[in-house]
Amino acid sequence: MSKPSIALNRFGYGLRYGERPPSDPARYLLAQIDGFDPSPAGISARADMSAKPGEILQMLRQLRRQRRQNASPQSTQMAPMMESDTAADPFNGLPPEVRQSYVKAGQFLSTDVGLRTNVAVTSPTPFAERLVHFWSNHFSVSARKPGTHYLVGDLEFRAIRPHISGRFSDMLKAAVLHPAMLLYLDQFQSVGPNSPSQQRRRGRAGGRERGLNENLAREILELHTLGVDGGYTQADVTEFARALTGWSVQGIARVERFSAPQKSGAAFVAVAHEPGTRQVLGNRYSQADARQAIAILDDLATHPATARFIATKLARHFAGDTPPTSLVDRLETDFQRTGGDLSSLTQTLISAPEVWVEGPVKFRQPYEWFIAMLRLTRIDNMNDRRLSGILRQIGQLPWHAPSPAGYDDIEGIWAGPDALFRRAELSERIARSARADDVLGRAEAAFPGALSDNTRTWLSRAESGRQGLGLLLISPEMLRR
Repeated sequence: MSKPSIALNRFGYGLRYGERPPSDPARYLLAQIDGFDPSPAGISARADMSAKPGEILQMLRQLRRQRRQNASPQSTQMAPMMESDTAADPFNGLPPEVRQSYVKAGQFLSTDVGLRTNVAVTSPTPFAERLVHFWSNHFSVSARKPGTHYLVGDLEFRAIRPHISGRFSDMLKAAVLHPAMLLYLDQFQSVGPNSPSQQRRRGRAGGRERGLNENLAREILELHTLGVDGGYTQADVTEFARALTGWSVQGIARVERFSAPQKSGAAFVAVAHEPGTRQVLGNRYSQADARQAIAILDDLATHPATARFIATKLARHFAGDTPPTSLVDRLETDFQRTGGDLSSLTQTLISAPEVWVEGPVKFRQPYEWFIAMLRLTRIDNMNDRRLSGILRQIGQLPWHAPSPAGYDDIEGIWAGPDALFRRAELSERIARSARADDVLGRAEAAFPGALSDNTRTWLSRAESGRQGLGLLLISPEMLRR
């Protein structure tokens, strides 16, 4: 691969039809970071969803109440599984108004998927969009859990996009304290064992106690900062979970008068916070209320284990499933030196020789392959419903990862025979609806100095322009970067 082809395809989402390859690849990438618009027209015009969590929680309560009333003992046992799996019918037995709310939420999610995808397809800064999607997957929230439909897009648009060139600590706090994350990992219902709220419950006859939920604390340590081998203990998880108590979402009627609204739509409910000093990773935190968790997050963001974990993930995404140790070391050093300055980290990535090696180093995930295909064919008017259907078909619908770890970033997950067949089938369909003139010239521009003799031969032998375009869209150059 030539350097212009690497800049277009390994770093970005490929050449947009009608554009020219960059003459200075590194400068081309750096200029995208400077010119990135975190809030383009479609996103800036999007409705504010900060008030939606309360409505969502009301929907979920109605759903559970209806199931308890109508379900047999067997189906009652299945309810938790159904609530986390959109493959089950969420509408069964629901009142019409609740059904309508779910339909509306699904339509809103489809619109957000279309917005995200079309922004990437038309963006003049595709490398910056790749960084957005990398960090969004790092802080993964899945709409597989009912109730997050309004919020998953909001997390990416308002917590990730504005921070890709800022400090990691700011992105970390914005993402993990966003209502989508608080709802997804059940943090909104975590209550300190000795909090005023819990003490009042104990004092009431028949009062039902709520417990400490460790989901968010564990995932922050394991998936967002230190990594699974980052040196934390179960005691650290529990103490961090206690520090996080009180962080909730707006719109919960029973605690609304105790809530302090946050800009993101989150809320801090002081009466649910566990009082006292916390000790996490050997450090003591005596801050009161919301400041305690924030202080821990700031320290986690600059921890040496976090630097290594982030450096490894970034290197894996851009330099291969088994990234060069030298690149990981280089990125780790920059992260530690700057305290997690993501602009500096990105510049270090661009300047690293390990990411400019000639051979393909990564198999394109379905989503990035699809974006590259739409850019190359200049199809940017696909409706939201069709976009979501295609992305579900090829196996990578945004914000639908199977776990909080996000979508996997290694070839073995995406390169199976069935997955390749689906890509070939889609390539043929796209080719039928796109302009198919000068396919060979388009291929030379999209992969400058990198088009193989084999691909060139197959394109020249195609019986028609549409057949040639279909072959190009499933060629090794399109599948690998």
